[in-house]
Amino acid sequence: QVQLVESGGGLVQPGGPLRLSCAASGSIFSINAMGWYRQAPGKQRELVALITSVGSTKYADSVKGRFTISRDNAKNTVYLQMNSLKPEDTAIYYCKANINDNLYWGQGTQVTVSS
Repeated sequence: QVQLVESGGGLVQPGGPLRLSCAASGSIFSINAMGWYRQAPGKQRELVALITSVGSTKYADSVKGRFTISRDNAKNTVYLQMNSLKPEDTAIYYCKANINDNLYWGQGTQVTVSS
């Protein structure tokens, strides 16, 4: 059974940094694309950042220049470094990964940007 477990969420002041991690575990043979999504109250879930197995990345326009996605294939882990956080970044952040040609979601981690 494959699991994705996120960590690193919390409360941060505007302008501050936060780093999210998402570790995959279980019977893993291959991991293709991994990504971060977020869902704010009353809004649809949206893509934040995506990284392929070879390191190509894609970002939502709203986070370009502030967020950086990376992955450690040896640890089956994807990271999201978030800098210059804004109140509008407040949301539940979810990890999603293509593992063994199936899609898996993490349980989500809350990020709150507030003074």
